[in-house]
Amino acid sequence: MEMMQGNGEVDHLEKPSPLTDKERLMIRDSWTKVFQNCDDAGVAILVRLFVKFPSSKQFFSQFRHIEEAEELERSAQLRKHARRVMTAIDSLVGSLDDPDKMTSVLKLVGTAHAVRHKVEPKYFKILCDVILEVLGEAFPEVVTPEVAAAWNKLMDTLYCGINAVYEELGWKKPPTSSG
Repeated sequence: MEMMQGNGEVDHLEKPSPLTDKERLMIRDSWTKVFQNCDDAGVAILVRLFVKFPSSKQFFSQFRHIEEAEELERSAQLRKHARRVMTAIDSLVGSLDDPDKMTSVLKLVGTAHAVRHKVEPKYFKILCDVILEVLGEAFPEVVTPEVAAAWNKLMDTLYCGINAVYEELGWKKPPTSSG
């Protein structure tokens, strides 16, 4: 789908093919089961992200310095953000049949993260991969290989959409502060 340069910047993104009716149905059905455990799943996703990719914590002043997974799990701020992540995914799943609504959701998320939070787009790819990993492990009876393939396609669509928003905004990686 993409070619990453050494600095993590995206060189080229190829838009994935649209989801089929069957793929949309599999995503919706599996999401219904996942979203019943919204808070736990969201926390598991963010804790995995921050443990495996500690540099992703730099965008969160509230829990940037928390090292232990157990302490991250207890963080009220992390739980609040996990709920926002899961709600955004829920909005995407809810708009699978409405490409304009999906574009609107991605534009809101992408704009906030680019303009307000200065999150590098590569972290969306990392997050998408972590979401797929956690859903596959936490819900193996729901996220079968066929369902996982559909989710992978949705995550590729999400990542492409977010990158399109960043490009539209003329994203420039913010300078790193020393110290």
